[in-house]
Amino acid sequence: MRLRWLAWLVCLGSAAAQDPNIGGDYSGMLGPLHLKLHLEAGASGPTEGTLDSLDQGGMGLTCGNFRLDKKILSFDIPSVGGKWHGTVSDDGAMLNGTWSQGTELPLVFRRDDPSETGVKPSRVDGIWLGTIEAGGAKLRVQLQVKSGRSGKEDCSLDSLDQGAMGLACEKARLDGNRFSFEVPAVHGHWSGTLAENGNELDGTWSQGEDVPLRFTRQTAAIAPNAPKPPKYDAAIAAVPIGELKGVLDRDLAAALKNGALAPATGGGVAIGVVQRGTRRIFAYGAVKEDSIFEIGSISKTFTGLILAQMVAQHKVKLDDAVRELLPPGTVAKPEGTEITLLDLATQHSGLPRMPDNFHPADLQDPYADYRPANLYEFVAKRGVSKPANTEFVYSNLGVGLLGQALSNRAGMHYPELLRAQITGPLEMNDTVVTLSPEQQKRFAQGHGANHQAAHAWRLDALAGAGAIRSTASDMLRYLEAQLDPNSVKLAAGSTAADSPAATLATALGMSHELRADALPGMKIGFAWLYQTKTGIFWHNGATGGYSSYAFFDPNEGYAAVALFNATVAENGSFADRLGEHIAERLSGKPAISLGE
Repeated sequence: MRLRWLAWLVCLGSAAAQDPNIGGDYSGMLGPLHLKLHLEAGASGPTEGTLDSLDQGGMGLTCGNFRLDKKILSFDIPSVGGKWHGTVSDDGAMLNGTWSQGTELPLVFRRDDPSETGVKPSRVDGIWLGTIEAGGAKLRVQLQVKSGRSGKEDCSLDSLDQGAMGLACEKARLDGNRFSFEVPAVHGHWSGTLAENGNELDGTWSQGEDVPLRFTRQTAAIAPNAPKPPKYDAAIAAVPIGELKGVLDRDLAAALKNGALAPATGGGVAIGVVQRGTRRIFAYGAVKEDSIFEIGSISKTFTGLILAQMVAQHKVKLDDAVRELLPPGTVAKPEGTEITLLDLATQHSGLPRMPDNFHPADLQDPYADYRPANLYEFVAKRGVSKPANTEFVYSNLGVGLLGQALSNRAGMHYPELLRAQITGPLEMNDTVVTLSPEQQKRFAQGHGANHQAAHAWRLDALAGAGAIRSTASDMLRYLEAQLDPNSVKLAAGSTAADSPAATLATALGMSHELRADALPGMKIGFAWLYQTKTGIFWHNGATGGYSSYAFFDPNEGYAAVALFNATVAENGSFADRLGEHIAERLSGKPAISLGE
């Protein structure tokens, strides 16, 4: 689950009923650069536009190739080889997305409001900087406050070290020296007092628990740390599996010396690779080949396979409404189209990334107290109607709901269902939700983004989205089944026609069927993402102390998994880079560098 402390709940966007009203002048920041965007609005979205880079003197750069699909907007700047893509707020006033020009950087545009010219600023207007300390990490938080003509305070929050920029504030209120605001996207709230000198805001940030957060007035805004563009090692001939360890020993040397796997970090990675029936397992750093890791969102592919299994066993149908698998009376039947099991498996349900009643009591183990009752409470309030023309929205909530619904239908808890449908037939005895005493001894210590020891995560109602722990060996067994589903049928032997062992080969094939569009250049099966250019199926994951990456290429007959005992760092996911690097070495392409 790709979640981080302040920005857990930032959603990718959801479908709107109609195209938002886009047009006018917008302002944005790309690192230290001030940008102005002017868009001319047509009946179905922008028709033309220009971009000014004020600090570089690049004025009137022509925008083109506008594409607007509901709330998804993209356009090009051909003269500089750049592209912007992202989502549009319902009122068209905010464009929240990414600038691509060799590398990707966050870039948010906000529409300029000419009516605010001449408004007298309040005593809290301006730019403020503070630091949150949580779990041994320090996160810089930037607050920008501006008075509107209506007399209300407008503000936005930036988590600079996480790259989460422009989180909208609501209910900002100044009453005497008392100031407060809410940040709905992360279910956060700040309240405190403006100092007499007008240069300090001393108060408390609440997001599951209260932590002190003092802001100091600044003269200029700080831009987020721009990620370094990736470097690539030169291509070499496609590496056969028997020679891969020698290549990885060389390619990981820098990471082992002073990077993600250096002794001082406590970092370690277990790698499993299989190529046309030959398997290898390697371990580097502070773990062993049989170490156990949290696999995070790779768990979603298991939940997708459980769905396929239960379809093959005639226990559910893909077009079953999820409502029908919830306790009677949980939620009313909607008038229009409603969310199906297939919608949840393909991330096209219209549900947000996380439920709005997610309020963890322990930030170090945030999912532990989110129970089925909480999930049903959210579903009852939100309803199960499916928006028209639903787009891909990566949703921990959606796949978690799928896992809970399938568990209800099977009459067993998710860990039992996982064992019955997948890990039992495949003899994946180290792939579990709850560790035995012996497995606990092999459970690698997880680490946060700054190498501090991290608490293991326990998931209840959302277990299907990210609760599984596993080893490199077990994950290879899983990937071998993905590469050759028919081998599973033979290995399982002759059993009842609707038993999990007998249906597994059919279910694996079903889970690979590409059902919908996903991210740009990708499609999606049952949770597995598919790169149309390379023919690779993949998924990654991250929890508070672990990260992972798995892929398989059925055409070339190879697969790999990387399990890392640290979460995603400021410069991105080391597990992602390592997984991509292995795929590139196996295929003979330039490989993304693993040095730090």
